[in-house]
Amino acid sequence: MIKWIAAILGYFFFRLPGALIGFFLGSLLDSQTRSGGGRTVFSDFTRQQVSPSDFELHLLSLCSIVIKADGQVSQRELDYVRQYFLSTYGKEKANAIFRTFNDVVKKREISAQHICAFLNQRTRYEVRLQLLHFLFGIAQADGSASPAEIAKLSEIAGYLRIGSHDFESIKAMFIKSADTAYKILEIERTATDDEVKSAYRTMAKKYHPDRVITKDEAIKKGAEEKFKEVQKAYEQIQRERGL
Repeated sequence: MIKWIAAILGYFFFRLPGALIGFFLGSLLDSQTRSGGGRTVFSDFTRQQVSPSDFELHLLSLCSIVIKADGQVSQRELDYVRQYFLSTYGKEKANAIFRTFNDVVKKREISAQHICAFLNQRTRYEVRLQLLHFLFGIAQADGSASPAEIAKLSEIAGYLRIGSHDFESIKAMFIKSADTAYKILEIERTATDDEVKSAYRTMAKKYHPDRVITKDEAIKKGAEEKFKEVQKAYEQIQRERGL
């Protein structure tokens, strides 16, 4: 369809030569639209094509920063990351990613700020929320997220341009407190019943799995987990208030 529109426009401005050029360029656009290009983790959300190696190595670099944040390398946290990459990419590709990371990236100084700047240019806000959720999962994999890990996650969230309310909401999904349910919904305990209902609708819309349009099962699972946490928080407040 694009090639014929381009041919007509080309003919209108440059007659026959313009029609031929328009048809050729339109054919290229048609083929790119049909093929869709290669897809990998998070690529459905990118504003522009990201080469798998770049994105995966940046993601793994962020993982290593969180794991080393408290000065200790937890085997449980390492296993959490390895299992994620294995389930997402398969054994062969995951091992290749780890080898490249160990041979190249790990030998350089890893800057969280530079990594996040790279990701900010290529991913949507919803994807960065999912990234933060995944990184919190790493910190919590050994049973508890240390103050140093939480501080590092807060720093990374700032670099990823994630708002403070969204940060506290995701944090509350992993670190429980008396006000956890309210923090997840991004409201205060003093909120009215109508404000609670409105907050739930807003958060349910933000974290609904349908907003995460991807074929990647690992990302779908993460989106579903956040959505379930929002539902559980609302149901808890409903029980407390008798709504």
